[in-house]
Amino acid sequence: MITHAPLRAAACSILLALAGACALSACGDGADEPGATETPAPVQSAPKSDAPPAKPDKLLVGVVAKSDSNPVFQAARTGAEDAAAELSEEHGVEITLSWQTPDREDAQRQAQFIDQLVVDGADGITVSASDADVLRDAVNRAVDQGVEVVTFDSDVPGSKRFAYYGIDDMECGRVLMRELVKHMGEQGVVAVLAGNQNAPNLQKRVAGVREEAAKHPGITIKDVYYHGETAPEAAAKVQQVQSANPEITGWAMVGGWPLFTENALDGVYQSAKVVSVDHLPVELGYVRNGQVQALIGQDCYGWGYQTVTMLVEKILEGKAPAQEINTFELPIVTAENVDEYADVWKKWLRDE
Repeated sequence: MITHAPLRAAACSILLALAGACALSACGDGADEPGATETPAPVQSAPKSDAPPAKPDKLLVGVVAKSDSNPVFQAARTGAEDAAAELSEEHGVEITLSWQTPDREDAQRQAQFIDQLVVDGADGITVSASDADVLRDAVNRAVDQGVEVVTFDSDVPGSKRFAYYGIDDMECGRVLMRELVKHMGEQGVVAVLAGNQNAPNLQKRVAGVREEAAKHPGITIKDVYYHGETAPEAAAKVQQVQSANPEITGWAMVGGWPLFTENALDGVYQSAKVVSVDHLPVELGYVRNGQVQALIGQDCYGWGYQTVTMLVEKILEGKAPAQEINTFELPIVTAENVDEYADVWKKWLRDE
């Protein structure tokens, strides 16, 4: 009988030898030091740097106001231009402004301007919303594309904008009514002029007017009146309402639209006291001649200056305001202090 034991033994010897050779090969060259193993070299990572990201050479900032024909937004434009010039020098970055504002209020056009600014490569946008519901999606699209957005004058609540700068609209309405009631002797019939009924900031001012009026038993609100955007349209509305309702003895204007033109209160001031928001130079004339008893001022220049500053600081330094809602104190202009405000507007409108 033939046995295969010697063959199996030989095969096993060969396999063991091969296994030893493989082991030596896997462990590296051990010819000089039998049995030695080589420790793999550690993976080298790039050194960490605490240096801030490289500063861009240029920034493009879009400004989308409500209306190019409204002087308060021209003051905002001046503020934005001044901020851009100062911050360009301070940071060594060329800051360019793109003024994208409809001739007349048009929220759809504003939304289109925001979308176009994103396409144009804007780094930041500041906007005053004619209609928050219309602009909310456009604001969110911009932020989702990496564009920083702030609002001024009229906010877009519930959007992804990081800050707002403007008036406390509820408090503005309260102060407005408080001043009017004082000049009316705590009694009479009040008409409220409210501009664009879709503007959330104006709606809040009207709410503030109503809240304050409710505290004065001798005061009755006749109605809230809306009108076209231009000064002549607003003036015509006031005169028409006053003529049709001679019992009106007070006007609470949550915006100064009719007072942006001359002779707006003909047939009105003889029968009614008037208090208005805004304190433009032409409005100051109405205070001087006694046709308007008081004006509630706004920081129109700051709308542009402060929000452009917020955008630049956020983009270059990652710095946001301590709070989302940023407001200012409300100056009250009367016959006693009217001349103090004339020089302010010379700067805000560049003497135009």
